[in-house]
Amino acid sequence: MPDITVGWIADNLFSVLLVLAVLWLLTSKKFGPRASYLSHKKKQRADFINQYIFPNRLRTTLKQTYPHLSDADVLIVERGLRNYFELSVLSGKKNLAMPSQAVDVMWHEFILFTQQYQAFCKKSFGRFLHHTPTEAMKKPTQAQSSIKNTWYFACNLENINPKAPTKLPLLFSLDADLNISDGFHYQLDCRSKASSAHKNNYCASHIGCSSGCSSGFDSGDSGFGSSDSGSSCGSGCGGGD
Repeated sequence: MPDITVGWIADNLFSVLLVLAVLWLLTSKKFGPRASYLSHKKKQRADFINQYIFPNRLRTTLKQTYPHLSDADVLIVERGLRNYFELSVLSGKKNLAMPSQAVDVMWHEFILFTQQYQAFCKKSFGRFLHHTPTEAMKKPTQAQSSIKNTWYFACNLENINPKAPTKLPLLFSLDADLNISDGFHYQLDCRSKASSAHKNNYCASHIGCSSGCSSGFDSGDSGFGSSDSGSSCGSGCGGGD
């Protein structure tokens, strides 16, 4: 073992820096063993969600609520529910809003299978995923923050630029695509005539223009968004997670 003196460090500077770099990689949150474990755990949970067989009653209730939906449409809504649950895994404990009324109907029905839903949550999230209506959120800005969280994670999952989207993520396009009468219809072009054609139209591209994402334990279910049909995403868009 050599004497570690100033002279020795100077002569072996590259080796010292290399050792320090390796130690940093092994202990840092981004590259360390825990980060790798969490990444693997999230993948396992996402795989479980995508392979999970939901009770048939979810599809039956959806068809009863929206009789015009075809069997293929119902499968799209079910994919939206899986998508939302996957976002809940990726987002950790951040509040997420529910941008689709159709998907929300299936989620409500799933919760009624209390024991099955509880077991699903434990394996998917390691906790119980609560369903919190917008009006029950503690602050008015919490609903806005929650929809921003959903927007950013949904865009990232589908490789969409959240600040300059060229298309809508599934959860934000589903209600309009399936003609859900009481659904939340999001528009990319908030100044188009189509953006004001539906009473529940929201400006999707505007969501990514505001900074700040709150964190929280529960998941929300709001369809809250900016309804300013005359606005569009300008410069100075803030960041998201």
